Amino acid sequence: MAIGILLVGGFGTRLKPLTNQTPKPMLPVGGLPVTEHQLLAAKKAGITTVILATSYLSEVFIPYFGDGSKWGMQLKYAVEKEPLGTGGAIRNAAELIDLEAAKAEDEEFVIFNGDVLSHHSIAAQLEFHRKNKADITLHLISVEDARAFGCVPTDDQGRVTAFLEKMDNPVTNAINAGCYVFSPSVISDIPLNKVVSVERETFPNLVNSGRPVFGYSEQSYWLDIGTPAALFKGSRDLVNGAFAAGEGTTFGPDSLATGGSSIGANCEIGQGVRIENSIIGDNVKIGAGALIRDSFILHGSEVQADAQIVSKYLSPTENLEISPA
Repeated sequence: MAIGILLVGGFGTRLKPLTNQTPKPMLPVGGLPVTEHQLLAAKKAGITTVILATSYLSEVFIPYFGDGSKWGMQLKYAVEKEPLGTGGAIRNAAELIDLEAAKAEDEEFVIFNGDVLSHHSIAAQLEFHRKNKADITLHLISVEDARAFGCVPTDDQGRVTAFLEKMDNPVTNAINAGCYVFSPSVISDIPLNKVVSVERETFPNLVNSGRPVFGYSEQSYWLDIGTPAALFKGSRDLVNGAFAAGEGTTFGPDSLATGGSSIGANCEIGQGVRIENSIIGDNVKIGAGALIRDSFILHGSEVQADAQIVSKYLSPTENLEISPA
């Protein structure tokens, strides 16, 4: 059975001010934190042991997810004292697992980038990895314009031939979609307690040395939620309708939510409230007659009656402008 590692230690710089108090993977999208969507995807693929590789605001994860029993999973937490890069984070997280036993049982590791929403089949990616006896298998997607990404060319069998940086004329539109299957021997080769980038070091080094690195191509829903605009789009896509609301949330008479808005659990929405294209966290109180449009209201916030909140980030301690368009 494969083991999951979620890379959830990033600072979320492009998402500020949304990440001032909440780590990027814990931001709500479609009513649930990004990390919860990823855990549900992992469980669907049969992965029930997952390590969260945390760093920035690491203390936010444990109170929400605990030991994972609520989801029928076993969760472990690897906290980096200093950011170690993607490779260093993977190696640090693997310290919580008996790597020698994993190698003996040929137990794969599935690595998830913490800022990606993907609907691809992880189970099919694992099967492809095993069929090709690969060291690493990356999920690849084809984008219309790969100039903003590094691209990943493959041969006819799907074997990766190079990892190329951003360029004006990409040789392929296939890009790294941020979900990897690692054989345990590859993880044990990553230096411990050292900053390592799998994208810039581990992957290219393995390809250049002739090791079997493959790309699993599946053109499914995929989104990098690294900017406010992308976060709002991801939430609208998941809601796929007028709005979604969490358990325990109540609406006063004549209140209305539209535009793919998502509203968390245990919120109190007053009379005559209008919510449009917005993300509302848990335990939020919104006074009667308030208008909230294109805004992000963090957990535990309170919106006064008749307030006009447009293109704002509101938390219990901050009220700042954002650009969600």
